[in-house]
Amino acid sequence: MTTFRKFAVIYLIASLLSACGGSPPEETLSEEEIVLTFSVGTMVANLFETQTALVTPTPASTNTPLPTNTFLPTPTAFNTALPLATWTPAPIFYSPTPNLALIPTVTGTPPTATSNAGALAFGCNNAVFVRDANYPPGTTVSAGEGFVKTWKVENNGSCEWAYNYTLVVVADEYFDSSWGRLGRNVAVGTWAEVSVIVNAPKHAGTYTGYWRMADAGGNAFGATLALTIVVP
Repeated sequence: MTTFRKFAVIYLIASLLSACGGSPPEETLSEEEIVLTFSVGTMVANLFETQTALVTPTPASTNTPLPTNTFLPTPTAFNTALPLATWTPAPIFYSPTPNLALIPTVTGTPPTATSNAGALAFGCNNAVFVRDANYPPGTTVSAGEGFVKTWKVENNGSCEWAYNYTLVVVADEYFDSSWGRLGRNVAVGTWAEVSVIVNAPKHAGTYTGYWRMADAGGNAFGATLALTIVVP
């Protein structure tokens, strides 16, 4: 507490004491009264200083800025095109059969050769149809055209075919056909090609003829071999 404040307190106390004494004439304070008054003022001043010291000063408020909202970055969608599936075709290797004649376009309804070749044996001889080597059923042939028809047949009998085996006609109403001998022996379980030379009819239509294998005595055996052509 400052000296000014101390004297102000002393003056206040002195005024109070004067007021309590009524209105008699002013009296001069004795030395003891002055000392007492000063002591009381000092005690009061110390009391104020103690109370002031006990009061914890309120710290000045500081305006701490609030944290700024931080926005997360907006995710960006990566429109990355997926790789297209690729397909590599596997190579297919084809080995053509040498000396195989080209097969013309097939038209019409192919006939059935035989249903039970095993029942067509003659003695130990028998033959089974394997395939058409050329001119499959329904092939188109020009009117009057001459050509060679060939079949592939297998010896499924129990004896060898002799070189002088040949073909015989079963039904040949339209073709002027001819043929020769087999020309070689054919063992059981092996195959051979047999052919006839024919001439196509001179009028438009679909024509079919039938032949069979025959031994040296002309005895027919084995599957029926058919030829069907179309004359436009």
